[in-house]
Order: sequence, then structure tokens, then C-alpha cells
Amino acid sequence: MIKRTITCIGLFLLTIIQLQAQNAIKKEVKYGQLGELPRQDEAMKKWRSNRFGQFIHWGLYAIPGGIWEGKTYKYASEFLKSSAGISTATWDSLQYQFNPVKFDAKEWAKMAKNMGVKYVTITTKHHEGFCLWPSEYTNFDIENTPYKKDLLGEFIKAYNDEGIDVNLYYSVLDWHHPDWRYKLNTEEDKAAFERLKAFTENQLLELLERYPTVKGLWFDGTWDQCWKDNGKFSYDLERKLKEKCPGLIVISRMRADEYGSRHFDSNGVLMGDYESGYERRLPNPWDVGVTKNDWECCMTIPENQWGYHKDWTLTHIKTPNELIEMLVQCTSQNGNFLLNFGPTGEGNFREKEVKLAKEIGDSMDDNSSVIYNCGYAGLKKQSWGYFTKSNDSDDTVNMVVFNKPINGKYRVKLKKGSVIKRAYLLSKSKKSLNLEEIANGEYFIDGVKGKSKDPFVIIIELENKDSKKFKQKALT
Repeated sequence: MIKRTITCIGLFLLTIIQLQAQNAIKKEVKYGQLGELPRQDEAMKKWRSNRFGQFIHWGLYAIPGGIWEGKTYKYASEFLKSSAGISTATWDSLQYQFNPVKFDAKEWAKMAKNMGVKYVTITTKHHEGFCLWPSEYTNFDIENTPYKKDLLGEFIKAYNDEGIDVNLYYSVLDWHHPDWRYKLNTEEDKAAFERLKAFTENQLLELLERYPTVKGLWFDGTWDQCWKDNGKFSYDLERKLKEKCPGLIVISRMRADEYGSRHFDSNGVLMGDYESGYERRLPNPWDVGVTKNDWECCMTIPENQWGYHKDWTLTHIKTPNELIEMLVQCTSQNGNFLLNFGPTGEGNFREKEVKLAKEIGDSMDDNSSVIYNCGYAGLKKQSWGYFTKSNDSDDTVNMVVFNKPINGKYRVKLKKGSVIKRAYLLSKSKKSLNLEEIANGEYFIDGVKGKSKDPFVIIIELENKDSKKFKQKALT
């Protein structure tokens, strides 16, 4: 009986080992990552240092603003066509109403700059298929509206003039185009999708040729089976786009590999130049694994509205401090934060968005040094907030405080071999705070006065323990 039990246990363990070995075998992936990651070229370093971006969702959906025939639809306004069951012909006729007479690209760019963003991503074509630029490959574009002018060109110039990098969003899913197929079931479907692929490639190359200052491409609508079944095409397309525009930065959601895996290939390797799976959510703030790849979180101000919705009472509206904390968390984990705005059909922003942008900008005026060109500090996350560290400094760390401890003491646990030389508030006075070493490499910082409800920053200057001993020995 004992022998039989031992034999069964042995066979069980052998089975586990064999399964682990099978799982460890990597697939041959031809259409995965194009190059080495993380990218260390100047274009990618600039993207990484920007940290804070503005997202703009704008299209025909801004005209009805989530309301159709007197009924308000709670779901995202850019999906109103689907939510309200509107026919394609009826929806497409909104093109002849699109006349954003209040659009002022320079004012938009000034608002963005004052908010503190370093880059912007704008929807050139959302799922509805309407194009914000005059495309030679379709009549469903800005050229054939009452507005007529090259809206996208105005936008790019204005933002570039303010020193803001521009990225272009493009949806491959296209409700307007007759050749879009969700799944390729027949030979006719496959032939139609070949035409759609040519259309997509032509439009993307057209965008890069027409607007050569563009820094990156942000893709959407790549979740349907038709796109996942065309890994070779999207692989070749990314390569062509990067040949057309050296330094171009491409989002991970553009492609699937030949096995249909999206964002990451079938061996878990990131595709594209940065991970883009964080949509209206952030990683666990204690997750250090996310720091290995470049990544970006895109976030809405309401809970789930990207395009303009007339009724913002349907959901929670995030406060400036909520959004600032998200920005800081992203920075602390080597990520970028892309905050969305949805202009109206007339071309302006709602007052709440303008006010919120100003309040975020006021905070960035004082605290941008803990965001720009900053990232993961390598220290254990504490409950009071987040650490960030400048990429240009190894001996200075930023403590961005959102939650004040009841005892007024801020815990810091350092890496082995480090000590805190000095701690002070990020202010003109730089008055030193009290340091109490409670364990080897672990400190309490206190002496912070005031009752401010807003986040604030403590700077800690570090030094190596051995170098400190050497200095003390030299003094004696």
C-alpha cells in the first residue's frame, strides 16, 4: 500500500514537471516585436520624459452628445450609433451638420500647455469612420462638411507652436466602410477585407506624409477576429510606417501576432513600443513588475465618457486631486498618463473641463518637477503616497503626499546601503524636516506643518552609507 502511494506521488510529480516543461517551451513567433525593448532612442526618451498627455475624442458623435430623439443614453457617447440602433445612413448624415464654428486651435493648445501636458493624442478617425482631415481615400471627411477646412492641420500646428508633441489616434474598425468585416467567414469576406487593409495602409501613410511632425500613432478597434487573423499585415504595416517616419512611436494595441495574441505576443513579449492595456484603470500601486516596460494609462474625467456627452450628471466626475494622484501614480511606476477631453460639436470645451484643466495646471506649476523626466524610485510603496525620482539624479527622491498619517510621521524604507542626508518640503525655503531612524535604513520624517487639503512634496537627499562613514573618518 505504501509502495503504491509512493509510486502515485512520484507519477503525479513527474506529470507536473512535464507540464511545466511544456509550458516553458516557447512558440516560434514571426510577427511579434520589431526591435529591442525598452527603446533608448531620443524619440522614445522624449515620450518617456513627457509623462503627462491630453487625449481628445472628437467626431460626429459630439453633435447628438449621447441623446437621440429625446432619449439620453448613459453609455459612452461615441457608441451612440450602436446604443440607439441608428442606421448607418442616418448617422453618416451628421456629416452635413458638422460645423465647429467655435473651434480655436490656438486656444485649445494654450489650455493644454497651461494644464501642463507635454503631448496630445487626437482621434483622426473613430469607429464611425469620419475623418478630421481631408483624405483622398474617402468623401466621409472634414472636407465634405460645412466647416470644409483642414481641422487636423490647424490643430497640429497650434499644439506644435506651444511645444506640445502630437500623436494621432486611428481606429481600424470602421462602421462606415463597406469592406469592414468583424469575422472573415467567406472568400467574399476575405476579399473585402483585403480592400479594407489597403484603405487603412493608404490613410495611415497619408497622415504621416501630410503631417510630418507627428510623433506617434495610437490604434484602436483591433479586437475583432478579422484583425487578429491578420498578424502578418499589421506587422508589415508597423514596419512600413516606421520606415516612413523614423522614430515613430506605436502603441501595443495596434497588432496581434500570427496566433491572435494582442498587446503581448504568444510568448509574453510586448508588441509595439509601450503597453496600452490600462484604459480607465491603473495597475496595483504596489506592482513593481509594470515598471519593466514603458506603458500608458488613458483616463476619462467622467467614469465612461470619451466623446462629448451633454449630461454629466449620470456619473461621478473626477476631481483635480483624484486625477493628479493618478498622474503621480503612473509616474511612480514608469508610466504616462493620458487625460481625455471631449469637445462639443461646436468646437469648444464645457466649463467644467476648462476649470478642471486650470486647477490641474495650478498644481503642475508648483509640482511639475516630480513628474517630468521622472519615474520609478526603487523604494517600497508607503500608504501616504508615492515616490518618484528624476532620471537625471540618483541621490534625490520625491515623496508626493496624498494621505497624511494621523501621527504626522512619514515612513520611508530605503535600499540597503543608503541613508537620508536631508529632508525638506518642495518650497522656496527648503527648511529641513526632522529625521528619526527607527530601524536600519528605515526612517520617520516629521515636522510638516499646515492643514492644506492638497497634495504636497517632500524631497529627500540620499547618500551611500559607506561614503558617509568615509566623510566622518576624514573629519576625525
